[in-house]
Amino acid sequence: MRRSSITDAVIVGAVRTPIGKGKANGALHGVHPVDMLAHSLRTLVERTGIDPALIDDVITGTVTQADEQGQNIARNAVLAAGFPESVPATTVNRQCGSSQQAISFAAQGVMSGAYDVVVAAGVESMGRVPMMSDVRPGADPFGVDLAARYPDGFIPQGYSAELIAARWGLSRTRLDEFALSSHEKAVAATKDGRFATELAPLAGLDHDEMIRPGGSLESLAALRSAFYDETMAQRFPEIGWDITAANSSPLSDGSAAVLITSSETARRLGLTPLARIHTTTVVGSDPILMLTGVIPATEKVLAKAGLTIADIDLFEVNEAFSPVVLAWAHDTGADLARTNVNGGAIALGHPLGASGARIMTTLVNALHQTGGRYGLQTMCEAGGQANATIIERI
Repeated sequence: MRRSSITDAVIVGAVRTPIGKGKANGALHGVHPVDMLAHSLRTLVERTGIDPALIDDVITGTVTQADEQGQNIARNAVLAAGFPESVPATTVNRQCGSSQQAISFAAQGVMSGAYDVVVAAGVESMGRVPMMSDVRPGADPFGVDLAARYPDGFIPQGYSAELIAARWGLSRTRLDEFALSSHEKAVAATKDGRFATELAPLAGLDHDEMIRPGGSLESLAALRSAFYDETMAQRFPEIGWDITAANSSPLSDGSAAVLITSSETARRLGLTPLARIHTTTVVGSDPILMLTGVIPATEKVLAKAGLTIADIDLFEVNEAFSPVVLAWAHDTGADLARTNVNGGAIALGHPLGASGARIMTTLVNALHQTGGRYGLQTMCEAGGQANATIIERI
């Protein structure tokens, strides 16, 4: 269907699997990632009642596109879900923000008239397809010119998190307090049934597997640094080596899917809009600090939307590491009491390519549960990028 003018884009359905431990003993480890994504796609269609033949495209975020997650996993999952062969699919990679970018692409397609009905999804099985397994040992993914621009070389994200903690003056105690609060909020949300409407139980798992109740600062303080390295200590003497397994997001398995259309198409098909995709943006940032892009991304999306930080009722900021969210809150002035109110990735997990769609699913539901109007989602990404999206509850 062609349109002569820009229209809106609305979310009419959003589901996710519970998040499993991304290790061999995780509850979802036995599920092939194609089947994991197919489960979310199939559940999305069942819950919304949409005829899958009407879906114009399925855009899926996956970070490690190798082995079982290679060969355009989006298309494989569409077929595995039993959708008509006429439904196309593509896989995108903007690192941790991959499925948030999929949502942006889907919304832009609807608003431009290129799509009537589109699914944005994400999947990652970190237990079956380990991070960086898309780069064979000894391969150079950077090239000569990039190395010349950054002669000191890039660093893994853990060291970036350490640098942020040091430069923003965030103590080990503050990092651990934030991590504990993530678990406490996730425990409360699970107990209160706040995730019930968004979860699509799989392989006998009906809750997020890695939430840990009853933690203490004393127990967290006993953990050793996850990233200490003597060479890095010499390069960055300011680092305090305060990042541990407890204040980092864990390896995770999971998938999520979001159905997007226009208000006009939703009315025609009898679908119920849940939220309007108000504004989207993406930024590049320092590839060494890497994880601070959420700060300019938030500022940019607010300016683009004509809103202020005070206008936002709920924030979802991906908890890759505690200092990411704390530095973001410090620089933007956002209220941490309205941030990740049902817990974040430190407690729930961070299945890389799935996290953007998972967070959006949680944010949509949280806005309806609290009666808030605007929600803002942002995610840091490897290489120094960040997506930000504002949605408006309908």
